[in-house]
Amino acid sequence: MDQAERLFREYHPTLVRYLTRRLGDRDWAEEIAQETFVRALRQETIVNERSWVFAVAHNLVRDGARRDARNRRHLELLAAEERDAHVPDVESTLEAAQERARERGAARKALDALSEKDRQALLLKEEGLDYGEIAAILEIEKSSVGTTLSRARKRLAEAYEAQQDQRRGGSHVAS
Repeated sequence: MDQAERLFREYHPTLVRYLTRRLGDRDWAEEIAQETFVRALRQETIVNERSWVFAVAHNLVRDGARRDARNRRHLELLAAEERDAHVPDVESTLEAAQERARERGAARKALDALSEKDRQALLLKEEGLDYGEIAAILEIEKSSVGTTLSRARKRLAEAYEAQQDQRRGGSHVAS
């Protein structure tokens, strides 16, 4: 039990932060992290703890991605409808908050537009994992990680800019 507690203390905050960024939902991230550590309790030995923890979490998310993505999209649509239903109080603080929410939504949408591998590479690197760990989790060659990250960054910027251009020029377009 001492080993499991140490593992939890050492990796839980980082894993939850990574999963929250990946999934866009802290409660869901906590659930995945909890299941990851339950599985760690069942392991007799773990060679590379950090890679193992992130790989298990990655696999748990991937295994439930279809169902969970459908639920997340539904919740996002409900949240968007709720925001759109409110009559704006023309206060600058409310407008600023709405703009920040739009920017976060655009960033999230751009991240979601990436391929699974590109999104994972960016999020894993953001959590401080090294190229070897990222390669092991994504099941790619270590020498491919730099290229994958570079391509993912470029695609993220392009997706974000395309959304901004569409928003500026096509705000009247129905969704």
